[in-house]
Amino acid sequence: MLVLNSSLIICLIGFVFILGFGALSYMRRQGLSSRFAVEGLIITGVGAVFSYTVVPINSLLFLVILYLITMRVRLLADLGNGLTGRKRYEQALSVYRLALRLVPDTPSRQIILINQGVTQLCMKAPEAAVASLEEALGCEGARLGAKYLAAGHYNLGLAYRRVGREAKAIRHFNQAIDAWPASLYAAHARAALEQSRRGGHDDENNAESD
Repeated sequence: MLVLNSSLIICLIGFVFILGFGALSYMRRQGLSSRFAVEGLIITGVGAVFSYTVVPINSLLFLVILYLITMRVRLLADLGNGLTGRKRYEQALSVYRLALRLVPDTPSRQIILINQGVTQLCMKAPEAAVASLEEALGCEGARLGAKYLAAGHYNLGLAYRRVGREAKAIRHFNQAIDAWPASLYAAHARAALEQSRRGGHDDENNAESD
């Protein structure tokens, strides 16, 4: 009975975890990632079978394993952001490249690409930033939340401005405002548009999407 209860607890933890993160994604208007759900169900199934047939798994240990595997790309995004904040840009790019090799779902891939674009802007490589940010915002079937859309469009506006394509820069600044009018990114975009009207744009700030 103890072994059976352990496997049932594993199943319960897995389902609650998937539903919990699904609810958060829904609240952010991102939708539940099918890859995240499938990975979570597979890990939960393996954990339940192992707990039933071999040895009971500690529920806290299972939750940690489930979190680390399913959230691996988001955790690497946070690590890369921290490295960028400390101006360790090459190391940050290496972390982002690793994250992209770990088969991320579409929203996670977009988040990595947006932050990669921010790091490339910090490195004064606007052409590379344009490529990263255009790829992030151009993913088909993607449902990024307002925060990431605003961050992506604002930083893409900066990248286009720095390569001398002002018309595209203005369009993306306006899209950043439309995506989330009350955000920090929208405030930066309004300032960038005002600077454009005044004929100067030397003091824009990169805005990370964490």
